Amino acid sequence: MQHKSLDVITLFHKASSPASIRAQTLLKQISAHASESATEDQATDHTQQNKFQRTEFELNVTEDPPTSDQLRTILEYVGSGAGRAGQIVEGATSEADAVTKLKENPDSFQRPVFSDTENPK
Repeated sequence: MQHKSLDVITLFHKASSPASIRAQTLLKQISAHASESATEDQATDHTQQNKFQRTEFELNVTEDPPTSDQLRTILEYVGSGAGRAGQIVEGATSEADAVTKLKENPDSFQRPVFSDTENPK
């Protein structure tokens, strides 16, 4: 019997960023809670919790910028609306510009960003 491999959620992290630290803490909590199984007890109604299916995932935290392919996947997800690329890569005006700017300056990538770049939905 083969087990389904877990989705890998990548957090592009910056340790000096309070927002990034909060995102990492939240994702760790979600991951831990997703792997717990709720126990039924007669004094507690689990109806509401059972409505939400929790999907287990593996959390990958990296301070490296995304690869060009990962960046394209992220940009496809956020869309190509006005200023969207610039929200992910500082100063970028398009997907192609974002890829170029990221290659020129990896610190232009705006963290935190998390993504399931291996299995985007």
